Amino acid sequence: MTLFEPVRTRRTFEEALEQIVEAVRAGDLRVGDRLPSERALARQMEISRPTLREAIRILGDAGVVELRSSSRGGIYVRSDHIPRVLVARQSELRLGEVAGVLEARRVFEPRVAQLAGLYGSDDDFDALRRTVELQRECADDRARLMQLDYRFHLIMARATRNTTVVQLMRVLLERLEIARDMTPRTPHDAALEVAIHERTLRAIMSGDGEGIDDAMDEHLSYLERIWEEETGRVRLRKVPDFLLSRTSNTVAAR
Repeated sequence: MTLFEPVRTRRTFEEALEQIVEAVRAGDLRVGDRLPSERALARQMEISRPTLREAIRILGDAGVVELRSSSRGGIYVRSDHIPRVLVARQSELRLGEVAGVLEARRVFEPRVAQLAGLYGSDDDFDALRRTVELQRECADDRARLMQLDYRFHLIMARATRNTTVVQLMRVLLERLEIARDMTPRTPHDAALEVAIHERTLRAIMSGDGEGIDDAMDEHLSYLERIWEEETGRVRLRKVPDFLLSRTSNTVAAR
């Protein structure tokens, strides 16, 4: 599998950097993995070697990769902990737009989870399981947890075997990260989030549609609840029943 593709924009340096960062964030490149040679990598991205060297230099200074000059020299992944400065997006999200992101997530992610349960392979489930284990090990590191949360949802999207779903999930996750930055978390929240991921994974692996819906409802309600508690804001427009959490529906029926 080729991890990198030709850089097509004028932002050759930035895009080259983003492609390598994304491969590490998504778990396609792990700590200790060797990247293609400088010549091969520049050829895959169709950029100049000096441009690539600058991207590698930035990643080296950030501690993400290292250059080895031994008999097995080359570019190696040193850490999969990506500094926030390397993943910060230029676009900003206004406070009032967060509800729209959470609503879009309600429309999209439960069906993604259903497809993942239907088409996911043992390799996909193993990758999700490893991600949850890493989350459990770093429950006191919020930045790391957020990166692993990104990985969990991206792997879930890949398990659908649908490239359009993966592309849409990347867009949603980028906007969701900005929303998550606006919602402070406590150590208790981190432990709860890991437990929710565990239950979500079990449901997806079971392939049980109703169980997946229940797990995803809990999953989505978690961030929605934190958002409302921290900001005092609720969804301003009337929401159809199919977008409401099951808890909300139950309360409304009383």
